[in-house]
Amino acid sequence: MTVTAPSIRAARWPALRPWLGIAARLGLAAVWLLAGGSKIDDLAASGRAVHAYQVLPYDVATVVGAALPFVELALGVLLLLGLATRLAAGVSAALLVVFIAGIASAWSRGLAIDCGCFGSGGQLAPGQAPSYLPEILRDLGFLALAGFLLIWPRTPVSVDGWLTGDAPVEDEDE
Repeated sequence: MTVTAPSIRAARWPALRPWLGIAARLGLAAVWLLAGGSKIDDLAASGRAVHAYQVLPYDVATVVGAALPFVELALGVLLLLGLATRLAAGVSAALLVVFIAGIASAWSRGLAIDCGCFGSGGQLAPGQAPSYLPEILRDLGFLALAGFLLIWPRTPVSVDGWLTGDAPVEDEDE
């Protein structure tokens, strides 16, 4: 019997997918834990960073900015544990789309702001240039991780797997 390259690749995917999933899950968890952790000690600065996008009224922006670190930390913990992985990935994807749209909007309107993704953010000092393209590309990478987990949420060493009794390697129809 002759084994062709496509059949070898097809045989590797079910074995590789759970480990790619755990890398995506833990990587995205680290992102949310770092992002939320960097903002949690100064919620007012997080509110100012949201307001710098000039999309929401000041009072709404400060509430959103104050709540955002807690949402990010919750997503990070859920993904770290592998609990409600598909839900956490879906919320992550939605949040990342909002972030990408916000950065693109600020860029298109000529605003000079720091995105506030991993810190206080807000208006840049005169002479500082924003880095919108790298921020958008970075968030697109995170969005790809969330998308992977939306499609294949079951990973090894997860509470989801423990609760359902599922093996870490499952059928493609998950």
